[in-house]
Amino acid sequence: MDLNLILEKVKIIALQAGEFIENEAFKFKTNAIEYKDVNNVVSYVDKEAETMIVAGLRSIDEKIGFITEEGTAETDDINGLNWIIDPLDGTANFVHGLPHYSVSLALADGKDVLVGVVYNICTKDIFWATKNGGAFKNGQAISVSNNETFGQSLFATGFPYYKFEEMEKYIHILESLMQKTHGLRRFGSAALDLAYVAAGMYDGFFEYNLNSWDMAAGVLLVTEAGGKVSDFSGGDNYLFGGDIIAGGPVQTELLKEIKRFWY
Repeated sequence: MDLNLILEKVKIIALQAGEFIENEAFKFKTNAIEYKDVNNVVSYVDKEAETMIVAGLRSIDEKIGFITEEGTAETDDINGLNWIIDPLDGTANFVHGLPHYSVSLALADGKDVLVGVVYNICTKDIFWATKNGGAFKNGQAISVSNNETFGQSLFATGFPYYKFEEMEKYIHILESLMQKTHGLRRFGSAALDLAYVAAGMYDGFFEYNLNSWDMAAGVLLVTEAGGKVSDFSGGDNYLFGGDIIAGGPVQTELLKEIKRFWY
């Protein structure tokens, strides 16, 4: 399998989907908002973008399965070779006119991500990586921050919009980190958060209640940029387990801090 050849095709598909989403943003009306669940919004833009993406990726290799946010295509085996797709990561931002959302596309063999592309639609920055091939932003190699301590670090996170049972623990984590770091940021696109960690703009990122399509491409970006990724217990069950801690050297300290409260 030629990962570089696949990457070039995936980048084109991400850019095409991004152009469609950008065009729709100018005419999108809030009465087009739908709800998949309480607080979980979706729109025709997500669905149509995903349909476009699936068609494009299927033309690369019809035998590869799909793990998709909007369910336009599905896999029979998450342990096999699959495209993992978030057509519009940051839908809530999009529907409210907040310019921070992305397209996230990945190819994975089980939990092993082989190709990842994250396209920031609003800034037109495109991040990509292939396994053992390094990570890039707009064609320039990127690397994670080398900060090792909280006192030098800026972290990104996300807030849950469902499954609030663990909220008390999470608030304790936030309270502690607010007092020890340069700050916490919550912008609403996990794919971009991870891309920014890979580029050294954030020193680390953590969140729970995520899905594989939120993080697959970003995970590869971080690891190929020299970073570390784990779940909240320090293991490797982040892609399908729902919680993730990513960062440069400070990831080790961040993991220890989260484990103080997350038990």
